[in-house]
Amino acid sequence: MSVLGATLPVLQAGVLNTPLGQLLAALVALALVLLVGRLFLRMAWRVVTIGIVLVAAALAVSMLGIGF
Repeated sequence: MSVLGATLPVLQAGVLNTPLGQLLAALVALALVLLVGRLFLRMAWRVVTIGIVLVAAALAVSMLGIGF
């Protein structure tokens, strides 16, 4: 059974028309945003870490007198 097939009876029942249904939908949407944000932050930390290592290496090389 697909996700749409599983949720169709719930949507037809008007669950999202109730305050608790709207709260549930908002919390699920928030959870999805947090999950996607967490994945992007993991990637961003890797990029920042790589940048720090590259800049530190360039600084060390330039301090040793080898210019770019």
